[in-house]
Amino acid sequence: MTVIFYLLALAIIAIDQLSKFAIVKNMNLGESITVIDNFLYITSHRNMGAAWGILQGRMWFFYIITVVVVVVLVYYIQKMAKTHILLGISLGLMLGGAIGNFIDRVFRKEVVDFVDTIIFGYDFPIFNVADAALTCGVVLLMIFMVFEEKLLKERKNG
Repeated sequence: MTVIFYLLALAIIAIDQLSKFAIVKNMNLGESITVIDNFLYITSHRNMGAAWGILQGRMWFFYIITVVVVVVLVYYIQKMAKTHILLGISLGLMLGGAIGNFIDRVFRKEVVDFVDTIIFGYDFPIFNVADAALTCGVVLLMIFMVFEEKLLKERKNG
């Protein structure tokens, strides 16, 4: 059963890396293509830090953190994902996202970002498939934790 979650991570890594390869090969840095005016653009951008550009140039920090995160994610996929599909999906998404950006940091020394959105007038920081997978994985993990807590309370009271 856990193989499904690793396949999900592998699919995220493949989509992430193929999309980044297409951006690097076909667009100049800073070039932007309008998909939906005032909402969605494909913009070639690079980031040497984390979300919103924090910790710029601290690659050694990201290497260490990512290795630790990957080990923890694999541990929990092996230990708990068999019996909790939502947890497995969230961990698979986070694993794929973490490895996708790790590949960029190791081989490019920067992360390729390209999804550029404006939401309710806010120009959201440019991101990529790995970032989206990480975010979705964290949201699903929070949902899982809320429902798990609720189930534990019901069993205790019940």
